[in-house]
Amino acid sequence: MPRLFTALEIPREIAFSLSMLRGGLPGARWIDPENYHLTLRFIGDVDDVLAHEIASLLDQVDRRAFELRFDRLASFGGRRPRAVIAAAAPVAPLVELQAELERLMQRMGLEPEGRKFTPHVTLARLRDSSSHQVADYLSARGPVPVSPFPVSRFVLFSSKNSVGGGPYVVEAAYPLAA
Repeated sequence: MPRLFTALEIPREIAFSLSMLRGGLPGARWIDPENYHLTLRFIGDVDDVLAHEIASLLDQVDRRAFELRFDRLASFGGRRPRAVIAAAAPVAPLVELQAELERLMQRMGLEPEGRKFTPHVTLARLRDSSSHQVADYLSARGPVPVSPFPVSRFVLFSSKNSVGGGPYVVEAAYPLAA
């Protein structure tokens, strides 16, 4: 039974630049740059029949390519931080793509996503990092050191149920119109 999600891939040179932010935070388990991605819609564990139906349905998405940029570093978890992220600017084409994918997955009978869409790439998962340590890390790093980049497709990834995710496999790619 595959575990699926839709996402944007992060270009190798952008992933390399983001990986330069690694280190200097006790309790951080840094994500490997080759596993960086921006999740659009987590689908979950589905049977092969539903997986094929989802892959076919995603072919109907007709959106335009757009430019994406990361505008800040942040953390999830508040007083009990659980992740350090590079937050992406929520530009209209990105938000509209995600909303369309959400509608399509609900049409397939999947439950609505429980959390508000916050476009990001997870850089590290945290264990026993204090909110003070995370705040110090974030303030020392400053702005995200990457240039905007073009997004010309989204993908359907599969993953194994493992700690920290990955390895991820592109099951299908869906081009965005030029």
